[in-house]
Amino acid sequence: MKGKLLIIGFGPGSYDHITERAKQAFQESDCIVGYKTYVELIQGLITDQKIISTGMSEEVSRAQAAVKLAEEGQTVAVISSGDAGVYGMSGLVYEVLVERGWKESTGVTVEVIPGISAINSCASLLGAPVMHDACTISLSDHLTPWKLIEKRIQAAAEADFVIAFYNPKSGRRTRQIVEAQRILLQHRSPETPVGLVKSAYREREEVIITNLAEMLNHDIGMLTTVIVGNSQTFLYDDNKLITPRGYQRKYTLNTEKQRLKPHERLRKENEPWALQDEEEEALPIASTDKKAVAMDSLALATEALSLVAGEQAEPVLETQHRSNRMESILEFGVSPGIVNKKFTSKQLLTLAEIVGDDGEMEYTPHHYIKVSLSTATPEVITSRLEREGFLLLPAGDVLQIKACDFCDGEKHDSIPYVEQLQEELGGMSLPKELKLGFNGCGMACYGGVQEDIGIVFRKGKFDLFLGGKPLSRTAHSAQPVMEGVEPEDLVNLVTAVIEEYKEKGHPNERFFKFFKRVQSVQGFKHKDMAPVIELEPAPCGD
Repeated sequence: MKGKLLIIGFGPGSYDHITERAKQAFQESDCIVGYKTYVELIQGLITDQKIISTGMSEEVSRAQAAVKLAEEGQTVAVISSGDAGVYGMSGLVYEVLVERGWKESTGVTVEVIPGISAINSCASLLGAPVMHDACTISLSDHLTPWKLIEKRIQAAAEADFVIAFYNPKSGRRTRQIVEAQRILLQHRSPETPVGLVKSAYREREEVIITNLAEMLNHDIGMLTTVIVGNSQTFLYDDNKLITPRGYQRKYTLNTEKQRLKPHERLRKENEPWALQDEEEEALPIASTDKKAVAMDSLALATEALSLVAGEQAEPVLETQHRSNRMESILEFGVSPGIVNKKFTSKQLLTLAEIVGDDGEMEYTPHHYIKVSLSTATPEVITSRLEREGFLLLPAGDVLQIKACDFCDGEKHDSIPYVEQLQEELGGMSLPKELKLGFNGCGMACYGGVQEDIGIVFRKGKFDLFLGGKPLSRTAHSAQPVMEGVEPEDLVNLVTAVIEEYKEKGHPNERFFKFFKRVQSVQGFKHKDMAPVIELEPAPCGD
């Protein structure tokens, strides 16, 4: 008879967190092989199985014994706390099998039964610290050279991973956690939240919330898992570590934070179709919460820097102690002007210098360059670009105005009106990104009538188009809704259309969908401009 190896991860140690499959596997086993302490933790699940238990440093002998018993025809349970595939026994058992020439088709049967790893069990006691990219690093250098571990800590720190340190400290290994803290402090704020969890879900469970600067003031041992937050992790109510999923401080030019924080999506005014009954009122934001948002520490730091630094300190602001300040993603568009389409060489050199090797520049089909870079002082960057004559355009769900070059300014009669629209409406926050195309003559060569809102200057007056759909196989031009708009009426008319969309549009609802849903905007009736032929939906990539 072929034997069987059941490599079982039994989780943190409490019965409630052992999976049903793991419990069944114990009952199927003829023999249980494991570290003495782990055998004690599952004592209540042992019936008449033979027990082979050894000390902490005898993993190889346990794996060899388990394989030998399985080859003799027995069903053998090899146990690990947490998950057997995360610093557990599964890899070592496979290594022994490979050494003995094992083949899955002819050799003993192997089943790896997953369990809850320490990063997950400890995180659950801390709140939600690993909601974004995270990694685990063992600080034990018994099997891995310390130089290599240092490189891994350095890389994880630079990449802003949430980090779970396993095996952080023992009676003989005391320097590793100190060195790990030193490396992290080169890249993260001393106030970065840190959770220390000892014996999660066991009788002697202990949970401590601290920060990166003070973490070594607490008892840390082999039974402790250390979870270090990233630059976005925050402490709430003194006992919860929360790492938002995505950039919490992702800047554009007209706002210091994303329009909606993750929890704000759940409010009735932001997603009226979700969660709440029609008559149910959304919960108000407490005054203390409003104050906390207004007095965000990064906003205060940014304001302070702008007041005391001045232009002479500009190079220092971006380089000195950069690693100890919280950086954020700054996104915006740059163009030489709403009418001018020609960059100067000095402008391009300045832009290249600011973006550097780590930032990104992307040319868009809408006549601007999209910039994305990491910075702790966004106001310094934007001020410098504005001094070079750039027009800066907010990114995200805002109004973007795309105008022609008016034949290099020769057809100049309508230029003041597009400049007024840009000054009064450009960058306005809206339910979804909205593009307004402005053309200085009836040729409409810049495709304004394909955009959400199109304006064409013709015979001294303006034609207005609404509800274009420039993308997909069902793309269509905007609907002509009014000819001969008097110049002095244009800005007010367009403003009224956009304000109605802003007030009544659902979050993420494109303008052409909004126009079709409400059927009338500022008295302009919707007419279907979509192709009449039926097309099968074609997802991107097909």
